[in-house]
Amino acid sequence: MEKLDIKLETFEGPLDLLLHLIEKNKFNIFDIPIVEITKQYLDYLDAMEEEDMDVMSEFLVMAATLISIKSKMLLPKEETEEEEEEDPRAELVKSLLEYKMYKYASSELKDMSIDAANAYFKQESIPKEVKEIKEDIDPAELIGDMTMQQLNEIFKTLLRREIDRVDPVRSKFGTITREEIRLEDKIIEIRNEIKGLKSINFKTLLGTKRGRLNLIVSFLAILELMKSGALVIRQDEMFGDILIDSLE
Repeated sequence: MEKLDIKLETFEGPLDLLLHLIEKNKFNIFDIPIVEITKQYLDYLDAMEEEDMDVMSEFLVMAATLISIKSKMLLPKEETEEEEEEDPRAELVKSLLEYKMYKYASSELKDMSIDAANAYFKQESIPKEVKEIKEDIDPAELIGDMTMQQLNEIFKTLLRREIDRVDPVRSKFGTITREEIRLEDKIIEIRNEIKGLKSINFKTLLGTKRGRLNLIVSFLAILELMKSGALVIRQDEMFGDILIDSLE
């Protein structure tokens, strides 16, 4: 019997060796020529010089499996069987596909690990003086017992009212391009509007802003003025009006 000239390589196990032989010979993994693959597999075992019996036993078990599949493939099929006979290679193909998937995933993780080893992170360089800076104003103190949800509910009510003002007939005549409203300009406008005043009704103040975009930007401007400490909001009684006090 002519020996197959094989360059010995180290394989992680019998499935690794089988997958190598299939890819080397460009066999279809779903239609493995079991006779040829078994012959090459056994030739490789003959050439192995592995003395570790635990390792060799794994390869020998696979050899027995291949020989068993080969025997089943060579036996004549019974034509009287109504159901289609299962391919003896099916379980082996399933194991090979699973192994190939895990091997690919392992390779990808290894590459990611190598790439991660080449990544360096800049050390923290924030000056001590900057780190020790604390906000003079606590946003929680500005809002008090109020919640952002309550403010949001009032805003959404006014927004729905603004949408309801749209004439369903005239709105179809064409698109009117609105003048752009800048948040910075709106902050200055509202700041000057309420400067030195107390007990301004939040809903009334927003209600004076016509147009959906104007209303949205005005709401954001009020939040920014709260954040900067130019004003505070309060609610003197449960379910009462939300009032704005200028701190300037």
